[in-house]
Amino acid sequence: MNAIASLVGRVLLSAIFITAGINKISGYSGTQTYMESHGLPGGLLPVVIAFEVVVGLAVLLGIFSRWAGLLLAGFCLATAALFHFDFGDQAQATNFMKNLCMAGGFLLLFANGSGRYALRPD
Repeated sequence: MNAIASLVGRVLLSAIFITAGINKISGYSGTQTYMESHGLPGGLLPVVIAFEVVVGLAVLLGIFSRWAGLLLAGFCLATAALFHFDFGDQAQATNFMKNLCMAGGFLLLFANGSGRYALRPD
């Protein structure tokens, strides 16, 4: 039962990053403008896209998933701090908490590994 729960958890945790990375390609200019409005260079967007897709797939497939989980935990915390810090805006406050929750899930992945159903179990 734990092995199935770990697999489902990895699928759910990875889905948002894989789809977000792919969606950033079709909405490239809007995402670039959004990043720049928060003080980040828009030139980082290709790196962000590659990171989200590649590391998201690592979690999904269970390849170096402990380290992928640690990287995504850091990414979630950085994203919360950089983009979702306006607590006067309920949507931003909710996104901040969502990112904290995802970071917690990724830290659990780092601590416990990918489980039995992984291409490279930890």
